[in-house]
Amino acid sequence: MPIIYLSPSTQENNYYVTGGTEEYYMNLLADAMVPYLISNGIQYVRNTPDMTAGSSIRQANRGNYDLYLVLHSNAAAEGNYGGARGIIAFYYPTSTGGRRAAGIFADNLKTIYPLPNLVRTQATTTLGEVAQSRAPAVLLEIGYHDNAADAQWISENLTAIAQNLVLSLTEYFGVPFIWPMDPVDGVVRVGSGTLNLRERPERGAAIVASMRLAGLVCGALRRIRGLCRGGIYPHMTRYFGVNRLRNGGQTYGVAGKNGAAGRVLPGA
Repeated sequence: MPIIYLSPSTQENNYYVTGGTEEYYMNLLADAMVPYLISNGIQYVRNTPDMTAGSSIRQANRGNYDLYLVLHSNAAAEGNYGGARGIIAFYYPTSTGGRRAAGIFADNLKTIYPLPNLVRTQATTTLGEVAQSRAPAVLLEIGYHDNAADAQWISENLTAIAQNLVLSLTEYFGVPFIWPMDPVDGVVRVGSGTLNLRERPERGAAIVASMRLAGLVCGALRRIRGLCRGGIYPHMTRYFGVNRLRNGGQTYGVAGKNGAAGRVLPGA
C-alpha cells in the first residue's frame, strides 16, 4: 500500500484574519483527511504541532515514503496584506513525481476553489520541505489566511478540501477513490484454490495475504457495500473473475478466480 508523510503546518503565530492560526486549521484539515486515507488504503505518518519544518524533514527522511505532502495556508507580501487570493502547489523542479502530484492537486482543487483561475503549480528550490525531502514532495499553500474570503472558505470547507486532497492522492497512486463507511460483514465464495488479497485491484499487484479455501470463507471483510457503488464494481469486475462476494444475501461478482483475487477495498 502507498504511504505518505503528512506535514500540516506547525506555524502557530500565523493568524487567520477571521480567528485561529495556520497551525490550527491545517491540523484540522489533516484530521479531516484521515478517514479518507484509511478508506483508500493509504498509509500515513504525520508530524505533530510541537515539531518544526526541520524536524519534520528529518523524520520523513529517516523513512521511505511515496510522497511528502505539506499543508499550509499563505499570506500576502508586506504592503499587500489581505490583497491576494489563490492556491499554489509547489514542487521541486527536477522531481518528476513531485511535479506530477502538484499538477493533480491543482487540477482537482480548481473544482472546489471559488476562483479556479487562481489555482496553479510552481517549482521551487527554496522551500525546505520540498527541496530537502528524499521523497517526491508537494507543498500546498491553500488560500491566503490574511484574506477574509479565503480564510472563511478554508474554515468552512475543511471536509470538502480533505476529500479533494485524498482524491488527488488516489489518482497519483493509481487506485480508485473509496468513500469511508462503517465495516460490514461479508462472505467470499470461490470454487477452488486460494483467495489472494492484493494491494490493488490488479492481477499483478503484490499479494498481502492468502487464504486457502474449502468452498467457503467467512470473514469481517470491511466496507463491502461500496463495492457496487461509486465505480468500484466495474473496476473490480474488469480485473477479476466470476466468483462472488456475498453480503446480506446480495451477491457481488468481484472476488478473484483461481487465486487471482484482488484486495477487498473499502467502499462507500
